Amino acid sequence: MCLGIPGQVVRMLDGYGGQLALVDVEGRERKVNVGMLEDIALGPGDWVVIHMGFAVERVDREGAERAMAGLELMGRPREPRDGGDGAP
Repeated sequence: MCLGIPGQVVRMLDGYGGQLALVDVEGRERKVNVGMLEDIALGPGDWVVIHMGFAVERVDREGAERAMAGLELMGRPREPRDGGDGAP
């Protein structure tokens, strides 16, 4: 796994050659380029690791949690979500 921020796919965006997704990153929706994962079908609910605006890896929920834990070890605090549960 590379160093990046985990996010959960909300939906794929129309156009853009199928290479842009709306991804929830700690409660904020961001446009993320998923073109590097062109051989992997992504859909709502899938987790990805994002680096510099690009999804570089698809992970499961546990992988997303490990990525966030790694960022916390480096001093990046977890931002509270609307639900207050701290889940990635």
